[in-house]
Amino acid sequence: MSWELAIERAVNYMVPRAYAVLSRYRHLDELRKEVRRVREEVVRNLDRYVEEFGKSVERVGGRFYLAETAEEARETVVKIVGRGKVVVLGKNNVAIETRLRKRLEEEGNEVWETDLGEFLVQLSDGEPSHIIVPAIHLTREKVAQLLKEKLGVDVPPDPVAIAQKVREFLREKFTKAHVGITGANALAADTGAVFLVENEGNIRITTSLPPVHIVYDGVEKILPTMIHAFMAINVQAAYAGLYPPTFVNITAGPSSTADIEFYRVSPAQGPREFHVVLVDNGRRRAARDPVLWEALLCIRCGRCHFHCPIYRVLDGKFGVPPYTGPMGVMWTAITRGIEEAGPHALKCAHAGNCKEVCPMEIDIPKIIQEIKMRYMKQIGVSSQYK
Repeated sequence: MSWELAIERAVNYMVPRAYAVLSRYRHLDELRKEVRRVREEVVRNLDRYVEEFGKSVERVGGRFYLAETAEEARETVVKIVGRGKVVVLGKNNVAIETRLRKRLEEEGNEVWETDLGEFLVQLSDGEPSHIIVPAIHLTREKVAQLLKEKLGVDVPPDPVAIAQKVREFLREKFTKAHVGITGANALAADTGAVFLVENEGNIRITTSLPPVHIVYDGVEKILPTMIHAFMAINVQAAYAGLYPPTFVNITAGPSSTADIEFYRVSPAQGPREFHVVLVDNGRRRAARDPVLWEALLCIRCGRCHFHCPIYRVLDGKFGVPPYTGPMGVMWTAITRGIEEAGPHALKCAHAGNCKEVCPMEIDIPKIIQEIKMRYMKQIGVSSQYK
């Protein structure tokens, strides 16, 4: 009953909000079309844009790394972080995809999720069930119980009271953190700038208070320019029903100042080190695939989840976390292979709602159908499937 109640509350709240935003801000429809166009341009020329972005990061004083596999990505971050550090994380699906937190903890680091939803998932020793709202499967009653069991904190089953208690707990972790790790909503190839959208404020602190900031995300987040990146984050926030976002963070290199004779020096008050680790883990292979390439256009708005009857009735167990829901089936195929995505693709009823509400107009049912076909061939029943 916990899932049914939690998802009902979320759908009733979020779906109308997204439609209200799109109705109020009509220009967003034109923005999403332009974002689709430039994202397709990047995916078609992904290697070139990765190279351009990497050079831009180095030019603004950052350090750039390209990791081919999940293991290489994890180990790159481990080398930067070291041992015995306090690490704070902004919400980061690629970190979950590659099991980064666990690997850092194995090296004796104290690692905390700072997004409220991811923090609650961490306390529950579970996995996220939604790309935007990771703790959507936890009711307020369950969360209050969780805080009591894990932190010894008494709090009523009230979202306001819960958020305040978690804020108090995490504030101490922020002040002690040696390293802050974030993902990215968009990356600008022309400048090496990293765009992050949030409402909580935790990402802003994660990027500015610790002396080291590491950006850790997938190569598909690149867009040609800062203007395009800003368009993309507007579209993502709007179609998620969280518009305007409370915070838009843009980071390009370590902190600096030019207040003495206009001579720019680094660091200033913010991080002294800025690292960007871009993760491939199947993405560039997918970019060359005649069908799967379109999945790389996904902007992670999570809208398809709430409109998918299968996701809603299967307790979110549709796709492999963090990639759940209709988009999650596609991304499970990209990052974990057809063998793991296939059983989830077989659950799809092809209602088509996901395609209808996708701002990038990704033909999600077609891609899931292709995953089904390839999976059936793998297990040797292709003739029956046809």
